[in-house]
Amino acid sequence: MSAHPVVESLAEPFGSFPQILADWAGIQPDKIALRDNHAELSWADMDSRIERIAARLAETGLERGQSVAILGTSTVNYALAYLAAVRAGGVAAPLTTSASPDQLEGMARDSGARHLFIDGAKLAELGEGFMRGLEHIVLDEELDSWMAPTGATAPAFDPLPGDHFNIIYSSGTTGIPKGIVHSHQMRWVQFAPTASSYLANGLDSQSLTSTPLYSNTTMVAFLSTLLAGGTVNIMGKFNTVEWLATAQRFGVTHTMLVPVQYQRLMDEPRFDEFDLSKLQLKYCTSAPFSAELKAQVLQRMPGGLIEIYSMTEGGVVCLLPAHEFPDKLHTVGRPAPGSELKVMGEDGNLVPPGEAGELVGRGPAMMQGYKNRPDKTAEAQWIDPETGEWWMRMGDIGRVDEDGFVELVGRAKDMIISGGFNIYPSDLEAELEKDDRVAEAAVIGVPSKQWGETPFGFVRLADGASEGDVADIMGAMNARVGKTQRLSALHAIDEMPRSHIGKLLKTELRERAERVTS
Repeated sequence: MSAHPVVESLAEPFGSFPQILADWAGIQPDKIALRDNHAELSWADMDSRIERIAARLAETGLERGQSVAILGTSTVNYALAYLAAVRAGGVAAPLTTSASPDQLEGMARDSGARHLFIDGAKLAELGEGFMRGLEHIVLDEELDSWMAPTGATAPAFDPLPGDHFNIIYSSGTTGIPKGIVHSHQMRWVQFAPTASSYLANGLDSQSLTSTPLYSNTTMVAFLSTLLAGGTVNIMGKFNTVEWLATAQRFGVTHTMLVPVQYQRLMDEPRFDEFDLSKLQLKYCTSAPFSAELKAQVLQRMPGGLIEIYSMTEGGVVCLLPAHEFPDKLHTVGRPAPGSELKVMGEDGNLVPPGEAGELVGRGPAMMQGYKNRPDKTAEAQWIDPETGEWWMRMGDIGRVDEDGFVELVGRAKDMIISGGFNIYPSDLEAELEKDDRVAEAAVIGVPSKQWGETPFGFVRLADGASEGDVADIMGAMNARVGKTQRLSALHAIDEMPRSHIGKLLKTELRERAERVTS
């Protein structure tokens, strides 16, 4: 297979994603391309349906570079709408299902979409009058009858590197999320090399996606697998036993999971009943991944484990092949080839190895900007005063060790400044989690008349611990840390608030702290 033209195409600096999919459909028409709990499509079927949906989009007024909004649970039909939008020369604009109706309306307006693919459950929840100005196509009821007739093909589309591929709307908790624009070139740079590596290693790719298709995280297991001519198994909602059964049944070779999903798998009582021997690669990204959990995953799950550190916006990409560096599990790895990283002090100068500072980075995969938000695009960038080159502000505070591995200290916006001292919440969270009575900890800054800000903690208690232990946990913690780092309060919480992809929502914790202290 190494001499096949598709493999050679993937080695090029740029190529057409829609053309690669069409080529694979010609090579392996009967192989399964997409599968969910209710349907599966061969490569020939997928190609035909992508063409028919793309043709209908063109007939109903989709213009080159125009967005196509998609809203609902991840399914085969959702994937088809996404891929057909790109094939038609449009831009896939998947919308976050957890957003409010006003946010959804705002995202659709911002995207410029005239079509909305939506599943029946979401439409029933939002009502028939939702986004009335857009043409609605109900994914699980109307897609087959709406698409162009069998045998139809869409007008030719030859993407240019700068053409928009998709818009990912960031998961903000207030206001209208920003639309992060990815180009065809960015997506090619991100996923063609990965697909090439699968093929070079003889991997018959069977991926399992269990994070939503509106999330950038999921694209690692979705787009790269399709470029490699593999099969994507789509889970609409993560469930530990269903995930394990699916991985066993279809011989899943690689997957992308966020840390909270790995934790739930490790906690699943039936975990050891399932055969995961076909697993070759596991990826993780999107949220802090503790060294302890990485070690547990390495011990109990077959195959390699690669942590990816970056942003949806792009910037530096750090990779940690955890199976190769067991002594570096507390880090997120080293910058990938082609990526560059700087660690900046508050004065804008570089800090020496081992010192913490703001991370800025750049690489071949960078967003084109926030759609319709040049002001926010400018805020996200750092311009090198010596060269004029622009870098992405990664939003994190971190340090680089003597071997070039990057350790994250905390989010820049979460840093607490108390009495003029910088306090990193991750340091305090790690201290709290040393206590056997603490299953999980989170620390935020709250206003203080005396200090400006002061640390305020939340803990999810371990089995066997009780509310009565909280004061002792706080006292023991404060005895171990410096004066400026001492917690002003500690509260037990049943469940840490998290997004659909497992990110800790510190905004919600701040709201809770405000209610407690007011």
